[in-house]
Amino acid sequence: MTTITDQTTGTKKACVIGGTGNLASILIDRLLRNGYEVNTTVRDPENVKKMATLRLIQEQGNLNIFKADLTDEGSFNSPISGCEYVFHVATPISFTSQDPERDMINPAIQGVINVLKSCLNSNSVKRVIYTSSAAAVSINNLPGPGLVMTEENWSDIDFLRKEKPFNWGYPISKVLAEKAAYQFAEENKIDLVTVVPALIAGNSLLDDPPSSLCLSMSLITKKEMHLTAFKEMQKLSGSISFIHVEDLARAHLFLAEKETASGRYICCSHNTDIPELADFLRQRYPEYNVLSEFEECLSSAKLKLSSEKLINEGFRFDFGINEMYDEMMEYFRSNPWA
Repeated sequence: MTTITDQTTGTKKACVIGGTGNLASILIDRLLRNGYEVNTTVRDPENVKKMATLRLIQEQGNLNIFKADLTDEGSFNSPISGCEYVFHVATPISFTSQDPERDMINPAIQGVINVLKSCLNSNSVKRVIYTSSAAAVSINNLPGPGLVMTEENWSDIDFLRKEKPFNWGYPISKVLAEKAAYQFAEENKIDLVTVVPALIAGNSLLDDPPSSLCLSMSLITKKEMHLTAFKEMQKLSGSISFIHVEDLARAHLFLAEKETASGRYICCSHNTDIPELADFLRQRYPEYNVLSEFEECLSSAKLKLSSEKLINEGFRFDFGINEMYDEMMEYFRSNPWA
């Protein structure tokens, strides 16, 4: 295949949809360091606080920032034009929404279709990489333990709509958006690969702590909202599974450039459960009074996420659970809001 390059610079170009997020900023930084010119989209480029990290990255590399919104069809035409790869990282999240259909599910579906329409309008896009979530794979009413979730598995939407557990709109939004993306891509002959990440851990370039790091650290910080959500995550998904943000960013670029890649790829390097994780944290950070008493329903994981397909493509994880938590501990210690 012919590589699309910018005629003036000779560099490959990529577009990252939703540039102010934790994964997006790490991915943009990696793309720049790998010689790409990068376009990225943000909803509000005038938001100085949210834009701070991107502005710093922009000083160090060939980064172009565009205003675009998932619900605004056509707003992605300019940022996607001339790009070889499009990384759709953005997703609407609202933990306190009273109307998940309006606030998360419909915008997620509409957003991915709008992005793919702009890819279709461009004659440069070689592949689209969509960031899904383990929440689109692991939530079901099946008995455990011992379940192994692969790319063939999808979360049970009927179960979610009936039971309406904590934050039920998010997994439904990820399932329906990913399926809508595949349907549109198949109908329009777009090369689409989806990355299905576990809970994102490790470092961050952002000043404000990403929600995933807040959840991961909740056994130490004991912040009630995050701790409750962390417990609900295991109750709902059946495990606590992690991926380091740097490994996840590398996986996105790896799957973009790997010609044989196709379909979904679970990206998870560590499967555990809350009691086991608490034991690990008590031993590694004895100076903190890590919680030790948990409900019976959290006594063990009922499933694990398998990254065998990704590994069989030739990808290797660089970070384990030790590095993930060491970096998160340093991040929280070095910030005044921790």
